[in-house]
Amino acid sequence: MTAELSMLVWSVALTLVQCVVAVLGAMLQVGLPTLAGNRDGMPEITGWAGRAARAHRNMLESLVLFAALVLVAQAASVSNDMTVLGTQLFFWGRVAYAVIYVAGLAWVRTASWAVSIVGLILIFVQLI
Repeated sequence: MTAELSMLVWSVALTLVQCVVAVLGAMLQVGLPTLAGNRDGMPEITGWAGRAARAHRNMLESLVLFAALVLVAQAASVSNDMTVLGTQLFFWGRVAYAVIYVAGLAWVRTASWAVSIVGLILIFVQLI
């Protein structure tokens, strides 16, 4: 497996961890019966649990772009130091983003998001 595909797999694992953290946070706030129900009239999830859910949704949005770029690079046999660096920046930027978002550090969160975007751009540039 290439380094780029490895980073894609780890990014999927990160997304799964974020999902579990968000669900656990919601469960602590509203309880399992409410989450298992049809969720009509469910109260808003707030605090760190709400931030965890938003971080997870943001990761899902970013993961689509990352996966597309990595898979196109693999299909086109484009693999070099820049694509590897791009995947690493994306992954570690997203790890930092998840932790920082749940902690509630707004401006630092934006910086870690920017690191992951630079990673996407590095991969994209290698494909054009």
